[in-house]
Amino acid sequence: MGREKNTAFYVNSRRADALGCAARAEAFFRRAGYTVLYPQSGEGAKDYEFILSFGGDGTLLEGAREAIAADCPLMGINLGTLGFLTEGRPEELETLMRRLLEGEYAIDQRGLLEVRAEGVRDKWLALNDAVVTRGGFARMIQIETRISGELWDTFIADGVLAATPTGSTGYCLSAGGPILAPGVEGIVVTPVCAHSLRHSPCVVTPDSVIEFRMKKERSHRAELQIDGQSCRNVEAGEAVTVTGAKQHLRLVRMEAHRFFERMTQKFLAWSQPGREEKQP
Repeated sequence: MGREKNTAFYVNSRRADALGCAARAEAFFRRAGYTVLYPQSGEGAKDYEFILSFGGDGTLLEGAREAIAADCPLMGINLGTLGFLTEGRPEELETLMRRLLEGEYAIDQRGLLEVRAEGVRDKWLALNDAVVTRGGFARMIQIETRISGELWDTFIADGVLAATPTGSTGYCLSAGGPILAPGVEGIVVTPVCAHSLRHSPCVVTPDSVIEFRMKKERSHRAELQIDGQSCRNVEAGEAVTVTGAKQHLRLVRMEAHRFFERMTQKFLAWSQPGREEKQP
């Protein structure tokens, strides 16, 4: 008997089109001898040949955690709006599945962040960003920020974040940070709504150790968010450290990734709701 072939699906269950695409893809994979599992429903395996997401970039981020742990390729079928990370569209589904199984694709390696909180043994991996934010707390927070032990600045702000090149087009961009093209190695450190006459995002090397420490002299509390998900509270005097991770996310690419062309199209559609996105 040959080795069992597993694949996992992550689906935006709030969308009928995502559920329909997943059903079509599941039928295709089962005909090819694969077992299809849905980790969101508690199903899982130790290894997968591929993981697929059906939704937008948010659904893909869910699948990314499983793909990183399983060290397997991830492909997203785009049913969202921006779709920076997703690859194919529903009308191309059968062709995409065939090319995937026949190995007709390239791998796009995306860097990750390793995030640790003081007093917590576990670590988190971030594809987009790690944010220390005041969240639902009313007061701005005061965050001492060090890069590899050297004091950079102390920000009085809504928060401060560290972003990968992948995450530089997300919350980081909204906070005034620069865009890093895929393939650039670096981490963007950006204050969020700083109470200051100067705004100073910074790009550092992936091996830098970034420390965000809540000033202990101030009675305040913050929240640590990884890729938009709340992880834990951060109390006065506590620190969060961020550095580049050794692991990577392997994204499936069927075509050359035209980053700047896609960025222009997506942000034009985003800034003008109701405008139909023109496909190249």
